[in-house]
Amino acid sequence: MSTNSLSSVSEPSPSQGGFTPEILAPAGDLSSFLAALAAGADAVYLGLKHFSARMQAGNFSLTDLSRAVSLAHDKGTRVYLALNTLLKPGDLESAGRLLHRMSRTVAPDALIVQDLGALDLARQAGFQGELHLSTLAALSHPAGLLAAHKLGASRVVLPRELSIDEMRTMCEACPPGLDLEIFIHGALCYCVSGRCYWSSYLGGKSGLRGRCVQPCRRVYSQKSRKERGFSCMDLSLDVLVKPLLSMDTIRTWKIEGRKKGPHYVFYTVTAYKMLRDHFKDTSARKEAESLLERALGRPSTHYGFLPQRPRSPIGAAEGKETGSGRFVGKVQHTPAGEPLIKPRFPLLSRDLLRIGFEDQQGHSVFKVTRNVPKAGRLDLKSKKHRGPAPKPGTPVFLMDRREPELQKLLRGLEKEFEAQASSSPKSSNFVPQLPSVAYQPDKDSPLPRHATLMRHLPKGKGSRTPGLSLWLTKSTLESTSRTLAGRIMWWLPPVIWPDEESSFRGLVTRMARQGGCMFVCNAPWQIELLREVRDVFAVAGPFCNIANPLALAGLAELGFQAAVISPELDKEAVLALPKQSPMPLGLVTQGWWPVGLARVEPHGMKSLQPLLSPQREVFWHRRYGGNTWIYPNWAIDLTEHRKTLREAGYALFIDVREPRPKSLLPGHGKHEEERTSTFNWDLRLL
Repeated sequence: MSTNSLSSVSEPSPSQGGFTPEILAPAGDLSSFLAALAAGADAVYLGLKHFSARMQAGNFSLTDLSRAVSLAHDKGTRVYLALNTLLKPGDLESAGRLLHRMSRTVAPDALIVQDLGALDLARQAGFQGELHLSTLAALSHPAGLLAAHKLGASRVVLPRELSIDEMRTMCEACPPGLDLEIFIHGALCYCVSGRCYWSSYLGGKSGLRGRCVQPCRRVYSQKSRKERGFSCMDLSLDVLVKPLLSMDTIRTWKIEGRKKGPHYVFYTVTAYKMLRDHFKDTSARKEAESLLERALGRPSTHYGFLPQRPRSPIGAAEGKETGSGRFVGKVQHTPAGEPLIKPRFPLLSRDLLRIGFEDQQGHSVFKVTRNVPKAGRLDLKSKKHRGPAPKPGTPVFLMDRREPELQKLLRGLEKEFEAQASSSPKSSNFVPQLPSVAYQPDKDSPLPRHATLMRHLPKGKGSRTPGLSLWLTKSTLESTSRTLAGRIMWWLPPVIWPDEESSFRGLVTRMARQGGCMFVCNAPWQIELLREVRDVFAVAGPFCNIANPLALAGLAELGFQAAVISPELDKEAVLALPKQSPMPLGLVTQGWWPVGLARVEPHGMKSLQPLLSPQREVFWHRRYGGNTWIYPNWAIDLTEHRKTLREAGYALFIDVREPRPKSLLPGHGKHEEERTSTFNWDLRLL
């Protein structure tokens, strides 16, 4: 295909008969939205200026959303609005008013949400469309689909980590009235979605609230070795999509990329329409692959899609760069020290180049002002650039391209967009109806005042450890006596994969027979694993990311009797929740909180050994079951605030004990002084 022409991009024809999944395109701004329409996307997802998990994208106003929905519907395209952030107590009224205003004038086909409270809030505000549960909600095992359906979800977006066999398992478990959506292309996070607190722990910029600063993309060192050991390539299922066509419960193939430009959107949508509609045509498959190579993403991986041939998602493991955009080449210097590049492929006037990785000091964006042939010379010296010239060897990536023919298509659609009637009510008097606060402290409650969460039963001291909590494993089950089992809080892991569900269901059943009666679920959907046991006290754990009273009401509807709120909330939110809660609440006030969980191990980094960030922050990781846990080398400590928390109404304080590697204990190494963190207590969680 020529570099400066779209004329060779053939128009895919619809599949003949049978089930056809929709291609869902990302749109972070108007240009990308119009590019999705130009490429013939079946649906587009986008966000507003607030409550979007991609706050760095341009996003839309309500007026623009009104026009976008109208234009899309004229062309037979559906629009999904992402209102998919964690909602703090103070967010409910503003988010509700926004939904109320939208529901009175705009009719997007669906809302994408991660917060349990948003499901109820949307219906209260009058939204009549579908409710899709974001991948940030971390629904990762089959039984959980039933819980999502009970709360009113009409679709669940599955984790990116699943294999084709695990997707089939999820399809088989899907109840009537619920369908599934999968990612087929786009950026991968190292941590499981909804299980990453890394950015938030380092300074209040939460990925659950759309503010992630991507610490996983940075260079980490271990002894003398430096690696981008957490930095992932892009997911691309490309020629592997054929088996997905046999699973009609998977209604949607989703392309990630709300921070990408129109070039990326147009090319990826066109490519996947070819792969869907012409999967038997070898030439169409080759053309689609060629389009994806030019779509300005990172190098790609199939990740774990093929269980018999899983691939590492980490670029360093494959010897590939993981900067966002298409790799152009590396900076060279003239004898006089002037920076230049000789591109691996032709560059066009108006191309945007990223010089260096996003996290590197001196990273910059350069606009190409003339066409440059392959291996031609492009001087990178610019009057607008401040600071030192990029060093020789600095990677350069093509991050956006505006071909004349694509621009012509977009200009035509933009005129249609401007011609659409729009309306946006200026105000709303909507006030959400919060749950009745029926909870009163009960001295006879089985919930302890303090709980100590451990990995293993302490030898000879288990019966004397107040509020003992244990992670539920085969080992802890077998080492716990019947007399002690009923006094322990049994914790399920934050992520249970499809092939682990049967094992954990069995562990719950066996522990209940042994006398265990209090279970802590670390995803709301895990409540379904407790249905077969009687007389259970169900607690929603801190990994459920509970942050507002409507989410607590959703937990109560599912059958939970207590909850441990998200520890990443700030002081204002933490102190507000007990007054609005229908159940007793707890909080992690001390101990080792992970910054994230992942399904794979970081590349080139040994477990239980110190990892240093560019800012010399120390982390370490270890493997538990099917997940890698990443820890900072400093613990949460809110113990000095326990009196304030008790007065606010908290019934349970949790101390998370984690066996710390010997190499990171005081007196071993000189990485950093011992310190603790108050997480976001003293910050404003953005």
